[in-house]
Amino acid sequence: MTTVTELVLGAGNRSWSAVRARLVAKRVFDVVAATLAIVVLSPVLLVLTIVLLISEGRPVLFRQRRVGRYGVAFTMLKFRTMVIDAEDQLHGLRATNERTGPLFKMASDPRVTRIGQFLRATSLDELPQLVNVVAGTMSLVGPRPALYEERESFTPDLLAREDMPPGITGLWQVEARTEGDFDRYRQLDLRYIQEWTLRLDLWLLVKTPFMLVKHALAPTVVAEIPAPPALAPGPSPRAEVDLTTAQVAEPIEYELVGEAG
Repeated sequence: MTTVTELVLGAGNRSWSAVRARLVAKRVFDVVAATLAIVVLSPVLLVLTIVLLISEGRPVLFRQRRVGRYGVAFTMLKFRTMVIDAEDQLHGLRATNERTGPLFKMASDPRVTRIGQFLRATSLDELPQLVNVVAGTMSLVGPRPALYEERESFTPDLLAREDMPPGITGLWQVEARTEGDFDRYRQLDLRYIQEWTLRLDLWLLVKTPFMLVKHALAPTVVAEIPAPPALAPGPSPRAEVDLTTAQVAEPIEYELVGEAG
């Protein structure tokens, strides 16, 4: 049986030392860029915290156990955008799911609060994930952080997405964020792993603001963004040293559940 690592090795001929050097560069860039972003955006973070406290009360942050690099659990942070009993309401909404496969999403989810609708449309709810990036449990760019419930339905080849840390943005988030096809999700995640380079990460970071603006102005319209430049496949980073520094292996309790995305 072909292993996940063998699947993503492909025909790349770049040395492991070169891959390791790029992984180190990716981590350094993540720490520097995320730290600067937190400093620059601190007034925005403060204002959003105050607005949420006044309008929705505690908790302001939504904490959820997600799948990290190599399948290790970590606590993902977001601003809370749903009502407190979102999980209790989830079962009754399964029949209205607008996505295929294990993913769940609704364009008009009744559990989302009024301020939450704005935060989701602008993706401001994801700003706390900059803390995850600094901690080493996420990257600025990578596959979408999956729920363990979703992972149970993943095929063995899709587990190759765990060769890289999950990202705030990524190929799927930029090219197919509003699409409901799980096969498209799988295709883009594997493509990112197979074609990953620092150049691809930079391209996705440049494209992300344009996608966010288009999504905020017309959230029901699927953004059509040009494909990234063709890149040669390279070795999977799985066999390299783990460069993250704060992964949490023990189970983590949910503070609020049902706010997947």
